[in-house]
Amino acid sequence: MSGALDESEDTMTRKYWKLGALAMSCVAVGAGASLIANAGAATSAAATGAKHAGVAKRGGRGPRRLAERAVQGDVVVAVKGKFVNVTFARGVVRSVSGQELTIAEGTEKATYRTVTLTIPTTARVRADHGKATLSELTAGQRVTVIEAPQRTWVIARG
Repeated sequence: MSGALDESEDTMTRKYWKLGALAMSCVAVGAGASLIANAGAATSAAATGAKHAGVAKRGGRGPRRLAERAVQGDVVVAVKGKFVNVTFARGVVRSVSGQELTIAEGTEKATYRTVTLTIPTTARVRADHGKATLSELTAGQRVTVIEAPQRTWVIARG
């Protein structure tokens, strides 16, 4: 019976990882569409000037680059005929107290805001590519928190 439960849990984990990836893709596509809409008439590196010529050589500012830079978001995703909210927050761990995780959302150079998230006891926590507990996280680690309807993930590194 335990094997069937583990298989079902693994299936749900894969499903929500895919859901999270889809959410990030939606954010990236939306941001990419915004960039395209705001691009104006300049379409070549020569027309946009020397500052942008280096960007064109490196492959541009595609949706993937925008998704990698996303700090927080709330995405509505269609799953099996209904809509679900998936939220994510990325930043640096400031503190952990019980089931409360305080993170500074933003980049290494700038903080967007500091938030305290209540993490459910059923959350999947991973640190440096291995299983972990919330209490094992330390201040200064980079962290991503993904909250879906039936599962929460906390992924830390560094």
